[in-house]
Amino acid sequence: MGTVKFQQFFRAAAGLQVDRNDVKRYTDFIDDKIYDLILIGKASAKANLRDVIEPWDLPITKGLQESIHRFEKLDEEIELQSVLDQLAARPPLDMALSEATEQRLPLIAGGLSVALAHTFVTIEPDRKNPGTAEWNIAFDIFHLLL
Repeated sequence: MGTVKFQQFFRAAAGLQVDRNDVKRYTDFIDDKIYDLILIGKASAKANLRDVIEPWDLPITKGLQESIHRFEKLDEEIELQSVLDQLAARPPLDMALSEATEQRLPLIAGGLSVALAHTFVTIEPDRKNPGTAEWNIAFDIFHLLL
């Protein structure tokens, strides 16, 4: 992700200032969480005797869905969709993604991004520049829930 867009996004999403050094942490986070969602989607598709992962196979919670909607509103201002298209392009496991699922992944990545930004504010409301400790706590929370 371009550093400037990354910084604009976190500023618009939660009033945070992030460093260019945080880009790697962020991209690794999105990559890991998309992979986790696809992994569970694969299990759901297999349980339903399908060999293609459909959007409804992905475990999208109410909170994540709300974050996706917030992202869609922010994206109109910042235009991150094309950047997230590249970030969310994750090769599937040994199962294909439907076209609808592939098209949904950038929005899911955007929703995860909004949720991550708001998690920083929840963890440390007065801190405007999350440090390593806040990143690690946020990652731990997401690993527990997704």
